[in-house]
Amino acid sequence: MKSPWHGPTAARDRLALIWSLRDKRLSLWVALVGLVAAVLITLVWLAGRYEASQVQSTLERDTADAINDIRGGLMRDVQALQALQASHSTTTAWSAEAGGLLREHRAWLRVEWRDAQMQLRHHIDSPLRAPSFSKTPRSNVVNEFMQACQRARRSNGPAYSSSFFVPQDDGLGFEVMDMCLPLVVAGETVGYAITSYSLQEMLAEHLSPAFARRNEVSFTEPDGTRLAAMGQHGRGVRLFSAQQLLDLPGVTLVLRVDGRRGAPDLFPNILTALVIAMSIALVSVLVLLVKDSRRRLKAERELAEALAFRKAMEDSLVTGLRARDLQGRITYVNPAFCQMVGFEPAELLGRNAPMPYWPPEMVGEYQQRQAIRLAGNAPPREGYESVFMRKDGTRISVLIIEAPLINVLGQQTGWMSAFLDISEQRRVEEMSRASLERLQATARLATVGEMASLLSHELNQPLAAISSYANGSLNLLLNNMPGETTQTLADLHVAIERIAQQAGRAGKIINSVHDFVRRRDQDREAVTPQALIDAIMPLVQLQAHKLRVRVVIELEDHLPMVWCDRTMVEQVLLNLARNGMQAMDTPEMTHRVLKIQARRAASNVEHQWVELAVTDQGSGISSEVAAQLFTPFFTTKPEGMGLGLSLCRTVIEQHGGHLEFEALAARGTIFRFTLPVPQSPH
Repeated sequence: MKSPWHGPTAARDRLALIWSLRDKRLSLWVALVGLVAAVLITLVWLAGRYEASQVQSTLERDTADAINDIRGGLMRDVQALQALQASHSTTTAWSAEAGGLLREHRAWLRVEWRDAQMQLRHHIDSPLRAPSFSKTPRSNVVNEFMQACQRARRSNGPAYSSSFFVPQDDGLGFEVMDMCLPLVVAGETVGYAITSYSLQEMLAEHLSPAFARRNEVSFTEPDGTRLAAMGQHGRGVRLFSAQQLLDLPGVTLVLRVDGRRGAPDLFPNILTALVIAMSIALVSVLVLLVKDSRRRLKAERELAEALAFRKAMEDSLVTGLRARDLQGRITYVNPAFCQMVGFEPAELLGRNAPMPYWPPEMVGEYQQRQAIRLAGNAPPREGYESVFMRKDGTRISVLIIEAPLINVLGQQTGWMSAFLDISEQRRVEEMSRASLERLQATARLATVGEMASLLSHELNQPLAAISSYANGSLNLLLNNMPGETTQTLADLHVAIERIAQQAGRAGKIINSVHDFVRRRDQDREAVTPQALIDAIMPLVQLQAHKLRVRVVIELEDHLPMVWCDRTMVEQVLLNLARNGMQAMDTPEMTHRVLKIQARRAASNVEHQWVELAVTDQGSGISSEVAAQLFTPFFTTKPEGMGLGLSLCRTVIEQHGGHLEFEALAARGTIFRFTLPVPQSPH
């Protein structure tokens, strides 16, 4: 059989491999051009970033210098106020000196002199503009400077209030900030000097005109609200911004500086940098070309080795493989698949439905299933069973697992199927099922053998009653006196009825044993839990009567039917009941009760279950015995076979249920198992 890597298809594959290597070398030259272009673009971008960082650093230094200038100007204002209060104690002299200070400081709007109780002693407004508090009385903003004075008193130094807006008569207004300076004499505060600042004029007074011409300077609050501004943006194509905090006692302002600058120039030595970068790039590409040649030779050797390895792997696989294109035509089969169906590769490659290994009677079903698979409606990698026909006509069972066939581009080009021959597995499962059924029959016969003595004792009673009634009937017939015919007939009628009842009782006992022992096919049917329990009760009562055990039946109301093999489940119930009664067969046990229960078990959305339980009051199960309780041929009875509980668990697990046991808190053991409820009417 030829490998799919030989012939026209293999030639096309090798040609595609050569073209891919050529394309790879061409891509290296494209990578060289792209690398040079990337170097140039990167250098220009880095140069622009460098220039921009330089401009930003300069602007941040200027902003820091502006903060220092404003802070220094405010310190000089504090010193001027301290000198004013220290040198003048009369209001006339104070007013003259304060007026001079207001003319020198354009940012000052008003100076007040207040006593220790914050009562106004004297004030004077700036002569450079109209009174600032003409439209809004000073009493409306008393809280602002009162809070500042409280902080100033606590810190024994100047304190500033939060900014507030003061409207003017022309409809405009500006932001104002108060500075409070405590006047301390002999360690006691005797008054306060309060100066009102215009934030906009503060910028104009403390910053140089050249700085304002280059930038727009503004005071903002921490949340970005602009309070005052001066200057304007210069002409440029890019905006740069810097911010610094002006942290004053009692208030924090943000000084924001915005400026526009022209586009940054390139590096002066950009040509040298480009030459060096291109040289490095060329050397790098040469090194890459050498490495590529070595990798190409290595790839060719590895490809040859991979082809040889794949061929050996294909020949050694026991799993059949088949590839189909999107139209359903076979494009590849491995030797295992050909051996599985008995056809040569030439007989399969290129074939479409119907396939030569499909059984004739299943062609229609398989064509419909293939159409569903090729349409992509079936979930991938989900196995399903099917039947194939060999070339010689024999049938085999196979497990098929299908998945999409994806190429290197991530596109689906067909379907890949894996086949497992499970004919032998199915044969072994059938033999195992037959063996289990024989074991079940053997166990039933052994159970009936143990009950033979009980049957003889139980049958003696109805047989003795039948004999007594028969003898009595003969005596009535022999001793019949004239005139007593009517009474004699009535007595004979009663006697014959009792004979029939006792005969029926004996027949029921014999039929119960016969039905239990009788071997039949393993058919499952819907049965009520009540019927399962009623079927074994005659046999249970036989042993219960001998062992003086009282049997209690508890069934939950409205129990659903269970789906089971009736004969096997009856044997499980009988075996568990007999074990429970034998566990109580000890001299110290005077109160012997065996309880058989049926109730609904915990269920899920997909399945519902019914739980049956057998509870005894015996001495329980030790931990050593519990570890081997379900082991085949393990028993604690001298005459036991050791198969009862093992077979019970096997039967319940075949029904999908679970058999378990649990020690009761006081005394005894409970065995419980679950059976499924039919999912649909049968």
